[in-house]
Amino acid sequence: MKFFAGIGGFFYFTTLSILCAKYPEEPASIQVNGQDLYYVTRGPKDGKPVVLIHGNGGSHKSMRTQAMELARAGYRVYSPDSRGQGANPALEEYHYADMVEDTYCFINKLGLEKPVLYGWSDGGIILLMLEMAHPGICGPMAVSGANLYPDCGPDFEKFKEWILSEGTPLAMMMLSEPQIDPEDLSAIKCPVLVCGGSEDLISVEHTTLISDSIPGSRLVILQGEDHGSYIKKSPKMGRILRQFLKENNY
Repeated sequence: MKFFAGIGGFFYFTTLSILCAKYPEEPASIQVNGQDLYYVTRGPKDGKPVVLIHGNGGSHKSMRTQAMELARAGYRVYSPDSRGQGANPALEEYHYADMVEDTYCFINKLGLEKPVLYGWSDGGIILLMLEMAHPGICGPMAVSGANLYPDCGPDFEKFKEWILSEGTPLAMMMLSEPQIDPEDLSAIKCPVLVCGGSEDLISVEHTTLISDSIPGSRLVILQGEDHGSYIKKSPKMGRILRQFLKENNY
């Protein structure tokens, strides 16, 4: 079974790469909120806009599979590297609130009207905070692997040890941030999809709390998946996003 699954995955990514060859990544940079951010776009220029926000310590490459899947479906995909990450120079201090404003300015400066936003891990945190800080900026929004506060699962103490061993400003941020009151999520009015893996570092109960706190949101728990297994080089999240957008007539 694993052999055939591997063959299926090979053909999926080969086909996807061929279909997206006509929509290669287009690199650019933009100054927002006092930062020069590197970003790439992919997909037809007249496609509806989708913005993808990656996780802690990652870059636009972390979500390249989702970008290709959405470009193939006709969307114009924008994938920025968050401040101090990816192709951007490292910083001495990081806060989610700054990344929220970066994202807000990025959307406005590019003239994107109520784009779809999808954020994974830190990206999900940023998007939840974005819509609370700037109501109505988002069209349909999807988050996965997000958390409201640091102690969000049974393995937090082990994760804390890893953070301390890393000791970087970016990692250390996760010891004290975010601090989101679940009740404040009720201010989010756009269509929201909340996802997580059944084996995620973020507990299913915590992911469910996020979904239950957002009026009308939909929850999807991917069985057998961990924090990133359904994101990196996996077609699963891209397919879920396409179905979510179809359901919301986007």
